[in-house]
Amino acid sequence: MSLFTSATTKVYIALGSNLGDSRQILLDAMMRLQNLSGPPILKSSLWQTPPINCPPASPNFINAIVGLVPRPAKTPESLLTELQTLEREFGRRPKTTLNEARPLDLDLIAFGSETRHSPELILPHPRAHLRRFVLQPLSEIAPDLILPGQRKTVLQLLAELPQNDSVTRL
Repeated sequence: MSLFTSATTKVYIALGSNLGDSRQILLDAMMRLQNLSGPPILKSSLWQTPPINCPPASPNFINAIVGLVPRPAKTPESLLTELQTLEREFGRRPKTTLNEARPLDLDLIAFGSETRHSPELILPHPRAHLRRFVLQPLSEIAPDLILPGQRKTVLQLLAELPQNDSVTRL
């Protein structure tokens, strides 16, 4: 049973890793993300997914989604700063190549109904509704979620994606 109520702001964060012990990195990151939430977080299964728009010979990713209720006074911007700090703590380095392998990638998918469009943050995530590696795990914890700016639920968006992306639940 979820401790999320309809009155609480819900935040969804996508986790990804394709460098190092990706499975353990995501499990450890999920434990750390619990510190950012009031009630217990919601966690999807881990999913193995192919690299998309990555350099040639990039390893597969392990992906997941976490849902949390932000602590009082948290904003999308302050949460993004905390996510970036967590990425660095797990060994993330400044990018040298677009979509290069990384030990931990944390993307803020949605922060309640908030929208942002700044150089630092776009909310909801501009491509979340097009990515199976986001929608598949998100459908486990929030199938009826309608992302801001969308009219369809996560489950409906997932059903409309082409079947050529192969994702495997671990």
